[in-house]
Amino acid sequence: MKAIIYESFQAEPQLRDLPDPVPTDEGVVLEVLATGMCRSDWHGWMGHDPGIRLPHVPGHEIVGRIVEKGRFIQNFEIGERVTLPFVCGCGSCGECQSGNEQVCDNQSQPGFTHWGSFAERVRIDYADTNLVRVPEFISNEAAASLGCRFITAFRAVVDQAGLKEGQTLAVHGCGGVGLSAVMIAKALGAKVIAVDIDEKALEIATRLGADHSINANDEPDLVGKIMYCSKGGANVSIDAFGSGETALNSLQSLRKRGKHVQVGLMTLEDSEIKIPMDIVLAHELEIIGSHGMQAHRYDRVFKMIEKDLLDPAKLVTKTIHLEEAARMLPEMNSWNEHGVVVINDFS
Repeated sequence: MKAIIYESFQAEPQLRDLPDPVPTDEGVVLEVLATGMCRSDWHGWMGHDPGIRLPHVPGHEIVGRIVEKGRFIQNFEIGERVTLPFVCGCGSCGECQSGNEQVCDNQSQPGFTHWGSFAERVRIDYADTNLVRVPEFISNEAAASLGCRFITAFRAVVDQAGLKEGQTLAVHGCGGVGLSAVMIAKALGAKVIAVDIDEKALEIATRLGADHSINANDEPDLVGKIMYCSKGGANVSIDAFGSGETALNSLQSLRKRGKHVQVGLMTLEDSEIKIPMDIVLAHELEIIGSHGMQAHRYDRVFKMIEKDLLDPAKLVTKTIHLEEAARMLPEMNSWNEHGVVVINDFS
């Protein structure tokens, strides 16, 4: 198969011919139809993920067609078009048995724990637990955008935060996760305050329904501005970027009894930050982590898409060839792309 591989962290990724993957007894091999480029792939390339073993093929936002399956697979057949969460559960640990595969004790993550989807083919483990059939009304590109950023935002906004109609959500960071959160919150009937330092990202957030868009570089009192726009603070605030500054801004912009949801990946010095626990205590704030979403929760997302309440295809701003992705991967932390970039050409 053709695939993008890097031999060492921060080394130039190469497009090469590599051996085809082989399914485990409980897994499958997918022909990759489309795969998203996510900032987490850049973090992996940088060496921020201790689970990656070199050499490595990145990629974790996947839609594909089953071309091989292990002998114990019962729920899926060769030829079916499927997607999956970026966190794959084992199906048998205590967390999986309780329905919380997103925090599986033995989780696997294509593109992190083993080779990923920047390739013509990818291996998926414990397929009966993790695969999700893609309805015909969802395109390959839209399905690829679901696998990490959209479902991560959906679980954060809907399941973890419990955002309700009429409440206010503040979104700090309008990349793929943040823009997904904007769209989901508007579908729920909430008000949205979008925060970023990129005017183009804020323009997209506004098109997706954000009621207020704030450029953090232009606002000397960002927290005060959010408090003003939300008439006392956000009910829910999400750090969709992942830094000490954005997390603190998110927490401090809450109204009393509000919820901060940490979605953006926190690495290096940002993994340990100072939290104003006096405010958390006095205002009865909640600090919540959110890590992907279970395969069995996709049905609600699909139903909202079918009813035209959600349209993840709107988040896809560019489609590219696999070869182009090799060049773009090292540039992801500084590139001038917005929304979701999807690889859909493997020819």
